[in-house]
Amino acid sequence: MSRDVNRSELGQFLKSRRAELNLTDSGLPETETLRRVPGLRREEVAQLASISAQYYTRLEQGRLQASAPVLTALAKALRLNDDQRDYLFKLAGKENARPRRQKGQQVRPPLQRLLDTLSDIPALLLGRRMDILAWNPLAAALLTDFSQTPQEQRNYVRLVFTDPTVQSRYADWETIAEDCVAFLRMEAARNPDDPRLTALVGELSVQDTHFRRWWADHQVAHRAFGSKQMYHPMVGELTLDWETLSSAADSDQQLTVWTAEPGTPSYERLRFLASWTTTDDPPRQPDKV
Repeated sequence: MSRDVNRSELGQFLKSRRAELNLTDSGLPETETLRRVPGLRREEVAQLASISAQYYTRLEQGRLQASAPVLTALAKALRLNDDQRDYLFKLAGKENARPRRQKGQQVRPPLQRLLDTLSDIPALLLGRRMDILAWNPLAAALLTDFSQTPQEQRNYVRLVFTDPTVQSRYADWETIAEDCVAFLRMEAARNPDDPRLTALVGELSVQDTHFRRWWADHQVAHRAFGSKQMYHPMVGELTLDWETLSSAADSDQQLTVWTAEPGTPSYERLRFLASWTTTDDPPRQPDKV
């Protein structure tokens, strides 16, 4: 088949697949009781694949050649099986790099021991996609009780966008959330075929307009260091510096710690919060400064 014929066939294939899906299966909210067309609309498929509706429309019309990452996102959005995915890539004239199944990450024992010794500073161990692999009690006291979140949903970016408790901890939530999207975008560049990352982006794109807009901006950033203005209902305002330390043995495991400058009100308040996590009865709050 010629390239033009292939593009036409690809468009017809996309159209037929979206006609077989429904809002419930795709995780999209029901907006009306009666739909004029079967299946999903073009803009709904585009939303699930984190691409523009105009881009997707041009694909269906055979006016555009899709890139491999876009095809991967569409295969996920349209819930294609392996044979259908192969066919999609063949029509587009692209190499079908099947996503490799990544093994679940296990916390390295030395990192766990390090976490166990950090009693006076909050610390999180983050993995791929900024999944939360481990934490110390002070991190849970500062942000939220991570043990109450199902393991498969224990992701820092997801919590920033969906957990009201975590959101309330950040005085400037929008800045923090936008940075998280930039970090996640960089992760997507390193692991473009990670199905769990694709699913996370699709989920948050559907649920949150901020995430959807920031993801479309294509801003990227490395997790390294910075400062955060936080608020805790027990100790009040906190100015904390954060630092990310990569494991030399596994670059996909990174330790993130929060510290406060000695002698500052934030330092005393963090010490108070730390003492609260190690006693049954909360001690006297620090004097307001």
